[in-house]
Amino acid sequence: MIIMSVDLGKARTGIAVCDKTEFLASPYTVIFEKSQKALPNKVAQAAKDVKAELIVVGLPKNMDGSEGECAQNARAFAETLRELTGIETVMQDERGTTVTAHNFLNTTNTRGKKRKNVVDEVAATIILQDYLDSRKNGLK
Repeated sequence: MIIMSVDLGKARTGIAVCDKTEFLASPYTVIFEKSQKALPNKVAQAAKDVKAELIVVGLPKNMDGSEGECAQNARAFAETLRELTGIETVMQDERGTTVTAHNFLNTTNTRGKKRKNVVDEVAATIILQDYLDSRKNGLK
């Protein structure tokens, strides 16, 4: 099944995808969009372009596991995306993914503007890989 993930951001939204084998998540693109009205349509178009059969949306929980305003916004976004695309959407805890993405970019010595432009894409890849791993282990 082709699965696409979304790392929702205020200005940049990272997109990652895996192929039908569900083995490895790969970065796909970053959508630069500040309008919360326009963003769902752009993400829906990306889902159509990659022929996604399932969409995983990162759920930004607080470190104690509670859900705040950002998590509520992510859930609402996922529902809007499901309505627009007709594709099942699921939530994936994304705690720590941005930190992990920055650590990865440190090891690859990615700096400056390039780093800012790819960190969301890398975070989306981590979200998707975490989801794929949990499916393999029978947790999803």
